[in-house]
Amino acid sequence: MKLKILVLLSAILLLGGSCKQKAESEKEPSQMDQVMAIHDEVMPKMSTIGKLVKELKPRADSTEMGMKYDKAMKDLQASHKSMMDWMKGFGDRFEPAEILDGKELTEQKQLWLDEEEIKVKEMRDQINTSIANAEKLLQGQ
Repeated sequence: MKLKILVLLSAILLLGGSCKQKAESEKEPSQMDQVMAIHDEVMPKMSTIGKLVKELKPRADSTEMGMKYDKAMKDLQASHKSMMDWMKGFGDRFEPAEILDGKELTEQKQLWLDEEEIKVKEMRDQINTSIANAEKLLQGQ
């Protein structure tokens, strides 16, 4: 059930970015748009994380090098979990109309959006770093 909710939320969030009217694209992006743009930037990287985990898993063992593969794999898995947790928390805080249609936020929700902007940037950095480290390790550098 949770997976269905996360998949539905992901679809809504991804479609929302591409279904904006032309007039909206001409004005300055809102804070909500900026937060969603960061999400949309890193969401496609979930498949990269899965691919890298599959490459690292057979190499992870108790040797010194194997432990490096294990750490890289765990970092990728933590990044993936971070994305899923962020999407769930974000979806719990905001209505689709607020996310997709620019519905005005209450004062409390504006405070939450400020928090979510920080969280999504941290999540983006975690994902990008874990991918870069895993790819570097797999390339033997």
